[in-house]
Amino acid sequence: MRSGFRVFKHKKTHLMRVSLKSAARLLVAHPVSNLSVKNFSLSQSHTLTPTLFLPLHSHRPAKTLVRIATPSFRSCGCAPMSTFQVRDRIDLSDIERSIFDRLLATLRHFHLETQLRVAGGWVRDKLLGKECYDIDIALDNMMGTEFVDKVREYLLTIGEDAQGVCVIESNPDQSKHLETARMRLFDMWIDFVNLRSEEYTENSRIPSKQRFGTAEEDAYRRDLTINSLFYNINTDSVEDFTKRGILDLKSGKIVTPLPPKATFLDDPLRVLRAIRFGARFEFTLDEDLKVAAACDDVKDALAAKISRERIGTEIDLMISGNQPVKAMTYICDLTLFWIVFSLPPEFEPAISDGCERLCISCLHTAWNLVDLLGESTFTAEQKRLALCAALFLPLRNTTYKEKKAKKIPVVNHIIRESLKRKAKDAETVLNLHQASHKFLSLFPCLASDEDVQVVDHDWMGDLVDIPVYSRVRVLTGFLLRELKDFWRVALLISTILHPIDIEDGPSQLDKRRDLFNTVENSITKLGLEKVWDVKQLINGKDVMNTLDLKGGPLVKEWLDKAMAWQLAHPSGTAEDCIEWLRETNSKRVKLQ
Repeated sequence: MRSGFRVFKHKKTHLMRVSLKSAARLLVAHPVSNLSVKNFSLSQSHTLTPTLFLPLHSHRPAKTLVRIATPSFRSCGCAPMSTFQVRDRIDLSDIERSIFDRLLATLRHFHLETQLRVAGGWVRDKLLGKECYDIDIALDNMMGTEFVDKVREYLLTIGEDAQGVCVIESNPDQSKHLETARMRLFDMWIDFVNLRSEEYTENSRIPSKQRFGTAEEDAYRRDLTINSLFYNINTDSVEDFTKRGILDLKSGKIVTPLPPKATFLDDPLRVLRAIRFGARFEFTLDEDLKVAAACDDVKDALAAKISRERIGTEIDLMISGNQPVKAMTYICDLTLFWIVFSLPPEFEPAISDGCERLCISCLHTAWNLVDLLGESTFTAEQKRLALCAALFLPLRNTTYKEKKAKKIPVVNHIIRESLKRKAKDAETVLNLHQASHKFLSLFPCLASDEDVQVVDHDWMGDLVDIPVYSRVRVLTGFLLRELKDFWRVALLISTILHPIDIEDGPSQLDKRRDLFNTVENSITKLGLEKVWDVKQLINGKDVMNTLDLKGGPLVKEWLDKAMAWQLAHPSGTAEDCIEWLRETNSKRVKLQ
C-alpha cells in the first residue's frame, strides 16, 4: 500500500487507516480496539517487541474492519474498480514510421506478399498510451532470417546499411521454440519471427512438428490475451484474433487465450509473465489461471523445464517494476515462492512456516520507505538491491555447507544459483545484511538527542587508543568506508530490523522514516557522508619506515589503527599521525 494508507493484518482481519485527503468515504464495520497486536521482532539483539504485520493476501476474503471506495485499493491485489483507458488506434512515432516504411518498401522491391505484423507487448503498450521500444515482427510466409536478408539487400540498393544483424537460435528444451532474427534500424533493435503452429507428442510439451501458422493460430499460442494482439503494418490496423485482447485490456484482466494449464505447460515461464504483467498493470489474475498456476504439474514443469537465468530475469523485472510487492504476493499466493527462490538441499536453522510471508512483509516495508524517503534518495540500482536485500532479510542467518564444510548464507545460493544473477549482486546483498547489524549497534548514539558515545558493538577491534568522544565517528566512518555509496541502503535495511514502539504517536512506517532521517543527519553532521573518498594520511611505506617493519599483516593492522586515528582527529596531519604511531608503538613495547 502506497503513501496515504497504512494496512495491518492480524489473523483474518484487516485494519486500514485512510488519509482523509485520499478517501471520500469511510465505512467502519467494527471498533478499531478489537484489533490486537502480534508480538514479533526481526532484531536478534532485542527482546520481542510489539509490531504489526504488513498486509498479506490469501485466496480467501478477509473480514474487513474498514472499507474504502477508491481505485487505489487495486494496489492491494483486489479487483479493479473501473475500466482502463484503451486507445482506438495506434499512433506511430516518427522513428516507428520510418522503420515500417523501410520494411514495406522491401516488400514492394522484391514483390513479396508477406504480411508484416507487430506482435505482443508493443501493440498492448501503444493501445494503453505507453511508449515501447521492443518491436517483434511476425511473418506469415517466411523465416525471420530470410526476411532480414531481404531487408539488408534492399537497404544496400538505397545506400543504407543495417546497423547490426544476429540470429538467436531456438532451444526447445528450455521452451524457446522459435529461431529469432534480429536487426538494428534507426537505432532500434527489431526481432523477426515466423508465425507458427505446433503439434506435440502425448507426454511432452516440446513441439514434435512445427509449420507456418496463421495469425489466428499464432495469437492463440501467445501467453496472454493482452499480448495476443497484432498491428498489421500492411493495413495499418489492430487485429484481435482471440476476440478478447482488447476487452481484457479494458477490463484489466490477465487471461490466457487457450486453457491456462496447457498454456503454462507449453512454456512454464508464462506463469511468471502472467504475474509480472498482472502486477505491472495492476490487472487481476483470472481464477482459472490461478488454479492452473498453482497445480503440481505446472510447478514441476517450472522447476524442471525453465532455465534459472530466465526465471531470474523475470524476477529482476518484477523487483525493478512499479509493483514488486504485488508481484511477490502473487508468487506467494500461488505457492510458487520456494519453486522460484529454491533452497539448497540442506540448511540450518530450519525455516519456519510462513517465512515467505515475512519476506514479503519486509519487502513491503522497504518499498514504502523508499516511497516516503523520495525517489531521489536512491539510484535505480540501489533501489533494486535494497528491495532484494529486504525480501531475503528473514533468511539472513540461514546457512548451508559447501563441500569444504564452509558455511554460506542461503541468500547467496538463491541469488547465484536459483536466480543465476551476478556474483556482485549476491555479494552486495550479503554485505547489506551484515552492515545492517552494525548500523543497529550505532542507532543508540546516532539517533539520540543526547551526546551518547558508549557503543555496544562486536564487529570492530580494540578501540582503547581512540578517545571515547570520538568512537562513534570512528565506528561509523569504518562502516561507511566499507559500504561506500550503498550506506543509505544499509541504513534503510537497518530501520526494518529496528524494533519500533507503535502504541502511541506516528505510525510504524513514519517512525522508521524519521529514524532513517535522524541517523542520516547525524552522519552528515559528523562529516562522514563521503568518508570513503577521504585519502588516508599515511601509507604502508610510512608505517614500515616508522615502526621498522618489513611488511606482513602487521602493516595492514597498523594502517587500520592509523585510519581510526585519522577519523578520530579529522583536523590531524600526516606528521601528527606518524607521531601518534610512534608513541603508541613505544607504549606497547614497554608493556610487553
